[in-house]
Order: sequence, then structure tokens, then C-alpha cells
Amino acid sequence: MIVADEYGRWCRFAAGEPELLEELEQMDQGQMEEAFYKDLAFGTGGLRGKLGAGTSRMNRFTVAKASQGVAAYLLRNFGHPSVAISYDSRIKSSLFSQVAAGVFAANGIQVFLYPELMPTPCLSFAVRRLGCSAGIMVTASHNPRAYNGYKVYGADGCQITAEAAREIQKEMGSLDIFADVREIPFEEGIRSGLVSYIPKEVETAFVEAVKSQSVLGSEEADRQISVVYSPLNGTGLKPVVRTLEESGFKNITVVEEQAQPDGNFPTCPYPNPEAHEAMALGLEYAKMCSGDILLATDPDCDRVGVAVRDGRDGTYTLLSGNETGILLLDYICSQRRKMGTMPKDPVCIKSIVTTGLAERIAARYGVRTVNVLTGFKYIGERIGVLEREEKEESFIFGFEESCGYLSGGYVRDKDGVNGALLVCEMAACYKARGSGLLERLEELYKEYGYCLDTLHSYEFEGSAGGLRMQEIMAGFRKGLDEVGPKRVLKSLDYKEGLDGLPKSDILKFVLEDHGSVVVRPSGTEPKLKLYISIGATDRAAAEVMERQIVEALERAMEETGNCCSRGASSCPAMPDKNHQVSAPCGKPDKNSLTSQLDVGFPPVFPAP
Repeated sequence: MIVADEYGRWCRFAAGEPELLEELEQMDQGQMEEAFYKDLAFGTGGLRGKLGAGTSRMNRFTVAKASQGVAAYLLRNFGHPSVAISYDSRIKSSLFSQVAAGVFAANGIQVFLYPELMPTPCLSFAVRRLGCSAGIMVTASHNPRAYNGYKVYGADGCQITAEAAREIQKEMGSLDIFADVREIPFEEGIRSGLVSYIPKEVETAFVEAVKSQSVLGSEEADRQISVVYSPLNGTGLKPVVRTLEESGFKNITVVEEQAQPDGNFPTCPYPNPEAHEAMALGLEYAKMCSGDILLATDPDCDRVGVAVRDGRDGTYTLLSGNETGILLLDYICSQRRKMGTMPKDPVCIKSIVTTGLAERIAARYGVRTVNVLTGFKYIGERIGVLEREEKEESFIFGFEESCGYLSGGYVRDKDGVNGALLVCEMAACYKARGSGLLERLEELYKEYGYCLDTLHSYEFEGSAGGLRMQEIMAGFRKGLDEVGPKRVLKSLDYKEGLDGLPKSDILKFVLEDHGSVVVRPSGTEPKLKLYISIGATDRAAAEVMERQIVEALERAMEETGNCCSRGASSCPAMPDKNHQVSAPCGKPDKNSLTSQLDVGFPPVFPAP
């Protein structure tokens, strides 16, 4: 593709799109190159990218082209295909959902669209409830406000398989973005009957399905607990508050500044409930009203972050996704055992980067743990396998370290509404017993040993950064005998598939004393991720060992390969001791590197 020629075509075809045309006309040469140097890639989850004009950005034309590719795939594989569509609060999400609907309708495909923004799990639910061939969710999940995305779901309610994604990508590759896309105006689709709104009863059925996941039974519970909730300006307000109130939780304070949908995310530019910054305003509310728990869901409401008040001193602690996950697993198992509802062959499904402590807790209750690759789609797929084996009731819980939880097969993706309800139930249950979530977490650590799980993310932008990550992975594949103070007991390489899992560029080093290190490139961002799990007597000892392990891994990264004539140790594309990259080889000022820690149970925030 010649950038100048493609730019000229866009200027002509964008004449009816004033906003895009203005952006195109204001581009300098560098901005033009950035906008048109590639097509926005269609991966296993669909599209995700920055908003803007150009082939490498999210805009109405790239969304229309993706929809035409999906339409061609559906017409090839289904007799009379239909599609469910939902969207979140991000900039252009409503427009993109209508563009997609217009393309599907122009191709004779029946479309069911939510009349207002709805969470990702509601999309998964609608696909199954309405018997659709596919689903489209317009969202960039928890990415910064400059992004949007387009996620594709299969007829089973899961994100599409890698094989389906390849077929759609092939269909898209044969299309000219302007000449080959069939589209009618959204209003025409409504008038023709090819586009219709999803009825209110589907939303109600979703809420009822979430409520059915309750495991309180006849247990005494203090439903008057004070709950502070933030939708982070996303889709969660109505379904989360409705579900909690209908379940008896009336004492809810919503963070006013983050209540209504707003794609600008004015008080939380990075709307990720895993991040302390996103929870900061909610914590201020919690302190003001002495809330027992703080909940925050991301923009598409498939993740939920949790902070809890320590009844002993009034301080607040943010829980990591792993800590909330093991608390929920223990709570669900203990309640099911007490109620006599534990299935014959109970199963917990988690990703291989999620804390290993979950396996030991599950084993205590006689629950079998199934490990899958990173991405909740793989948990959804395993639920589907159980369903086909007529064992769906065996699934009792699935979770990922990134604040994603699910306790039933009614959807096939993580569900922040479900997670919010379960956390409230759990807190209410323990408060009625005169205890709390932190106390229960301490008890688990005393019983199983302290476990510290952290995530370090290293950013490598551009083609040079991608090559550097490949070199680092190749270096680690040569093997490690020890990592810091810990011996490596076993090395697991998933590149060619392992333990029945699909091929994936992931390495796992099993360490002594219930520890592990997982190394993998991100599938959606230019990042290399290190997941570290440390077993120790207490947090202080675990933190010392974790730091030693991180330093050892970073030294190994520095020593991997010779990416320039100066050698790896002085190559500007490698991180220095402050987790900074000065530049990739041959391309100054292009890379930056950050290390993100996912650690719970500190930080602790003082009482008001």
C-alpha cells in the first residue's frame, strides 16, 4: 500500500464524514504515515486500536470493513445467520454499533441490538438467549480513553476461536475498504425489520440468571452492609445496582462523578479497576461514608475491583484479582458444602497465570482445578465442553488474576455483575459472623502459607520492540536452573501446545515452595509480562524473595541476545534498573518501558 495514494482515497471517501475529513486534512507527513502504514489487525478477539482516521485506527470505515468480513464468514457457515450487538460508553461506541448493524442488514443478516449500552456479559447472554450465530461487542474494555474495539463472539457466547478469527481475517483481506463493503443506513435497517431492538425481558432474564448464582441459602447475612460502587463511567450502573437491590442490598452509595456513561473518563483516564488510580475517588467516598466494601467495574463491566474496610482499625485495603478470586472460591465451596449443593465432580477453571494457591484451596474441598491459557474465552470454552458432556453443573467457579470472575454457565465470559453480587454476599455473610474479608484472607494464608502474586509489564513499542521480545523469549527458552534464591523444579513451554492446551507463546517455570514464574508477550499490547508467584512464611519474606526474583529475571533479559553492536547490556532497547528504555536499536525516542505491579493486600489507605 502506498501511503500517499491511500490517504488521497480516504480524503475523497470521507467527504461525507466531516470529523474524519478534518482530521485527515490536518495531518502532517508523520501523522499520515502513522495512520496508514498498516491495516488494523483482526486478532482472536477482533479489533482494538486508537480512535482516528486511517487504516490503522478505529473509525466507521474500519468497523464497516470488519463487519463485512464477519458477514461473509457467517453467510459461508450458517444458513440463516443472525447477530446480537451491544456497546459500551466509549467514544463512538454507539455509532460503531449502528454501522455494524447497517452492514449486517445490507448483507441480509438479522440483527438484534440492545437499545442502550450494555455490559459485555449481557452480549454473551443475548447471543445464547436469542439463538444468534454471532455477537459483536463494541468496547476496548479497560484501555485508556483514546481506544475503542470490536469483539466478536461465536454462537456459544464465547469470544470466537482462533480458527474463526483466521477465516474472518482472510475474508477481510480480500476486501477493499470502500468498494467492497455493503451497508445501508441504520434507520433503513430498523424500517426493514432486519434490525430490531433486543426486548427488555432479555435484560431481566440476565439479572435473574445472575441472582440465581447466589450461594447464601439460609445463611444469616447482614445485607445492610454499606456498599460503595463505581461504574467508572461505563455500563455497570443499571445492571449492577438493580441486581444488588433485588438481592436485598439497599445500602448502596454510587460514586457520583463516575456514575453516568462518559467515554472521556474525566476522573479515571485509565478505567481499569486493577489500577489504584481508578479506585482513588471511590476510596474517598468509602472513607466519607465508612463503607464496608468498595466495588468498581470497568467500562464494559466484565471485571470488578474490590477494596475492603478493616473493621479493626478502619483502614481500606485494595485486594488483588488473585486475592478476591481465592476468597470467592473458598466462600463458594464452603457454602455449597454447607447447603449440600456441591456437584458430584466439581470443577474450578482458572488461567495458568492465576495464583496456584487456588488449586490447593480447591483440593481441600474436593474440587478439581482445570488450568487454561490466558483469556477468559478459554474458561468459556471449557464450560462449553462440560455442557456438551452434560456436566455443566460441575462448573462452580472460574477466574483470572485480572479481576475476572464467573460462577455459572449462563454466559461464557467474565461477568462483573456476577462478581459484584458474590463479593457483597460474601462480605455480608462474614460480617454477620463478626468477621470480614481481610480476616478470612489472613486465615487462608495461615492455613496454606502466605502467597504473593505480582505482575510486571515491560513495554516494547514498534517493530524493534517486537524483535526484542522474541529475542528475550528465545533466551528464556534455553532454560533456567534457578531464579534468584529459588530452584527451578520444572520448565513448561506452551509454544507447541502442552497439557492439551492450544499452542501459545508462554513459558512457565515451576519453583520450589509453591512458587512460579510465567513469561509471555501480551496478545493485545506491545508488552512482555512476567507473572510471579511466591510462597513464603509471611509477606515481608515474600517481598524480599520477589524482588530478588525480579532482579534475576531482568538480568537474564539484559543478557539475552546481542541486538546491536554495543551488546545487550548497553543496548538502549533494554530496560535499565529503573525500568526505563531509552530507545530501540536504530530508532531513537520510540520506546518506553513501564513495570506494572499487580499486588494486593496492601496498599492500605488510612481511615478518615
